Amino acid sequence: IPPGFAHGFCVLSETADLIYKCTDFYYPEDQFGVSWADPGIGINWPVEGPILSDKDSNLPFLKDIAQENLPRFEEI
Repeated sequence: IPPGFAHGFCVLSETADLIYKCTDFYYPEDQFGVSWADPGIGINWPVEGPILSDKDSNLPFLKDIAQENLPRFEEI
């Protein structure tokens, strides 16, 4: 997953091991997110009542984020 690209994971089994590679150390100040359930993004998730972190449960819809606060591709 390139830096700055939105990504998400949906596990349909009882358990899962998820491993992904990062390009750098974790920097909380670089964290950004959009609600997984945003109808404007148009993903038909195959689950109801997903298990989410508090952080992910409270992310805004893309339309509710001021454009000046969105990451810009040329800055990534």
